[in-house]
Amino acid sequence: MTLNFLDKLFRRSDNSSRTVAKNRLVLVLKHDRTDISDEMMQEIRTEIIKVLSRFLDIDEQALEVNIGDTGGSIALTASIPILRVRPDHGAHPDSVSP
Repeated sequence: MTLNFLDKLFRRSDNSSRTVAKNRLVLVLKHDRTDISDEMMQEIRTEIIKVLSRFLDIDEQALEVNIGDTGGSIALTASIPILRVRPDHGAHPDSVSP
């Protein structure tokens, strides 16, 4: 019982600098393996804005698009602040008629 207490007391936490650095490196390596360039990420961001703007007014400056680890796989995540829902649903001035 005392040994368990000492182990817990002197053991490094999972949030040590080494662990954080290792996790960041793993994320960077996964990002590199996806082979998504900065230009492609910007194009993805632009397309997301274009599509959503037909239906929503969004805060484009605060929009964030990231590649992240979701526990074994890589995911594209987006945080998109919505200012309001467009009542005209798609009649955005920039939209093109079919």
